[in-house]
Parts: sequence; C-alpha cells; structure tokens
Amino acid sequence: MYTDLISATQLVELLASGTPCRVFDCSFDLAQADAGAAMYAQSHIPGAVYAHLDTALSSKGDRLLTGAASGGRHPLPARDTFAQWLATAGFGNGMQAVVYDRQGNNFCGRLWWMLKWLGHAPVAVLDGGLQAWVAHGGGTESGPAPGFSAAASSATAVFSTAAPLLDLVDVGQVERRLGSTQQVLIDARAPARFKGEVEPLDPVAGHVPGALNRPFSLNFNADGTFKPAAQLRAEFDALLGSRAAGAVVHHCGSGVSAIPNILAMQIAGLAPGALFAGSWSEWCSDPARPVARG
Repeated sequence: MYTDLISATQLVELLASGTPCRVFDCSFDLAQADAGAAMYAQSHIPGAVYAHLDTALSSKGDRLLTGAASGGRHPLPARDTFAQWLATAGFGNGMQAVVYDRQGNNFCGRLWWMLKWLGHAPVAVLDGGLQAWVAHGGGTESGPAPGFSAAASSATAVFSTAAPLLDLVDVGQVERRLGSTQQVLIDARAPARFKGEVEPLDPVAGHVPGALNRPFSLNFNADGTFKPAAQLRAEFDALLGSRAAGAVVHHCGSGVSAIPNILAMQIAGLAPGALFAGSWSEWCSDPARPVARG
C-alpha cells in the first residue's frame, strides 16, 4: 500500500501486479480551465481517469446550492458528493489510488488530500509527475477523457466515506485562533503574492496576519521530485522554530497549492497539520477581516 509517494518504477510494478488500482490525471491551468483536459487528451498514462479541478475536485458556484464543504475560489464538494464521483469513476474502497499532474505536483495533491479527508489511506502522488513517468520509459496514450461509464472498471464500484485521516478547518476557526499559539499559519503562495506586491487572482492583495510563508515549490528538487525527508524536516524545523508542527494550518490562494506543504511535512515525519481550504480567497472576501502586507 502506498500512502504518500510512489516512484515511476514502483508504479510500473504496481500496475503489472494486478493490484486493484486507479490512476488519476489532475493536470490543470488556473488561467485556462479547459487546458488540463486538452493536455490529458494529448497524452496521459494508459487507463488514467481525468479529474478536473473545477468540476470534480471542487464545487464551483453558490455554496448554499452546491452544499460545498468550504468557501473560496475552489470550494470543497461535500464528502458524500465526492464519494459519488469516485464511485462513478470506477474507484472503490479496496483500491489503490495514484495521482499525478504535469505542473510540478501543484494540482494532484488536491485529490491526494481529498481521499485522505474521506478516510481513504492508500493514495499516493506520483513523484515527479508525468515527466518522471515518461523519463522512466512509461508509455502514454491519447484521446479525450471518456465518459464515466466507459472509464469505470465496474458498474458496481462503491466508495463509502470513513473518519477523515487529515484535518480541515474553516474560516471561522482560523479567525477565532488568530494570534494564538494554538495556530501556526503557513501560506504556500509565492513571496510576491504573500507580501501583497501582486495579486493576479483575488480582489485583495496581502496575507492573513501572522502567517509564515513557504512557497510550495520549495519542496521539490530540480527534476520535480520531492526533496529527501531529512532535508524537508530540516527546512520545516527552521521555518517553525519553537512553534508546534501539530498546530500548523496550511493555506494558499484557494486550498490547492497548499497541499504539497502538507505532504512534505508528512514525508518529513512531522504532523502534517490541517488545511484551511477556503484559504486567502475566502479570507479576503470579507472586508472586516484584517490583512497584512510586506
């Protein structure tokens, strides 16, 4: 069972073993919502199911109508709603999930986290993404994402939720604990966005007061694979200082690129912390909430 990372070599062995498994392609582009599906159509790991950030991994639209589990630009769908999507995609509780993208693990971590949130342990990120698969000699196929009935391995796939394996916090919890030692905020956005120098996506620039900044890209080697556990541990220890890892609440712009920091802390042997899924996009939606810059 793979629960954090899986290498291209290990994935080849897994697929050849006959172990029940579903591979998910989570490629996406925030600037062009349809670009990920086009990338998938051009090339993907054979048999992979496409998981669209906007329509599968988030619940766009009015929160009251969709029953979303969080706010922000990419609100989490309700747990039962997402469990139904998994079942129609042919994924059941007894299966191993492998997730990947081709954007430096920026998007596939969302599905890794969501499956943990639904109580499913055997889910792993393909270390290095599609690029690592191709470099290893793994084959690809082309073609648009099939309908779920065609993608499903079984018409009777069942996915039932269990107790969450990772924690979710809402904007109210973050606001109530602001300034408390019981909460350590880590913002995964690039430094310029964190400082409020630029803001390409949200209406207000800046960050939640007291937050630390660790851009998610710092977790990776030049080839896109995660840094070794010892190196990640040293970097997070330096960032946190005397602060408790168990008090960490991760966020970013909309709860997506914060996930590599959560996974990196888990790889490092630290308590991974919780996710504030609404992130900056939800925080800044209320002008009464404080904003820090610089």
